[in-house]
Amino acid sequence: MMRAIQISKTGGPEVLKCVEVPVPPPGSGQVLVKIAASGVNFIDTYLREGRYAADLPFIPGQEAAGIVQEIGEDVIGFNPGDRVAWNGTRGTYAEFACAPARDLLHVPEGISFEDAAAVLLQGLTAHYLACDTFAIRPGDTVLIHAGAGGVGLLLTQMAKMLGARVLTTVSTEAKAKLSRAAGADHVINYAVQNFVERVTTATGGALLPVVYDSVGKSTFEDSLRCLRPRGLLALYGASSGAVPPFDLIRLSQMGSLYVTRPTLKDYVTTRAELERRAEEVFALVATGRLNVRIGHRYKLVDAEQAHRDLEGRRTTGKVLLISG
Repeated sequence: MMRAIQISKTGGPEVLKCVEVPVPPPGSGQVLVKIAASGVNFIDTYLREGRYAADLPFIPGQEAAGIVQEIGEDVIGFNPGDRVAWNGTRGTYAEFACAPARDLLHVPEGISFEDAAAVLLQGLTAHYLACDTFAIRPGDTVLIHAGAGGVGLLLTQMAKMLGARVLTTVSTEAKAKLSRAAGADHVINYAVQNFVERVTTATGGALLPVVYDSVGKSTFEDSLRCLRPRGLLALYGASSGAVPPFDLIRLSQMGSLYVTRPTLKDYVTTRAELERRAEEVFALVATGRLNVRIGHRYKLVDAEQAHRDLEGRRTTGKVLLISG
């Protein structure tokens, strides 16, 4: 038996219940992993709320790192004792989980399980946003909302590596300090400042080629106002809620703008692409060029509080559940 967090009905953080369930046996093509650390992400809250459909009951979480315990039939390339991490298969809010071998990545020596679990989803997200959704070039000025969040801190660092001038928004002065430490050139506290005005002041009136927005409902309209003609709004999250229905004709009226709603699975469509992105991200971590800030660690049994703090914007950096 193992401890796991289970959702039997959708709703608020209170529906996250710690239960005893059997350790799952690995099926064909699967690997059983003893989990050391599991990432807590906003997609977990969307599934918990029922915003994204899921069959009940289920164990949330889809990002973890740990040690291979057992392999199923037809598994090649992994053995018991291997250090691994993965993202994309639900069930990681638990002491053990099964994952498809096709999703697993070997964790290089020198990278801890906590760092591996902390950087995988958010690091790969920052990578595709900066390199593919909008390929940042030297001299670009970009705006990153939630600059002290897990993705925000990593995306800021990657944008700086690519030669960008980085503007960020945050909600407190403490978060502003973290954003500046990650390399942000100009930090805006959007709890007390109008970020459109602050952006145009910081740029001398120039508009931006791209806005990276993980906040959604409360920032969407003003994010569009920050864009130059043919600029791109990369809406990759909705921490403040879903964006209301939007008349697309307005994009032409505001300068032939582009809006995209990217998600990681479409940027790792092949095993080769997944490995390439992961290798680049892990290499940046291993060499110290990319700093992974683990802002909050919770015990597995405290998953409810982790969700409350994440949704209440009381967290910075990465949020982890620690097994054991």
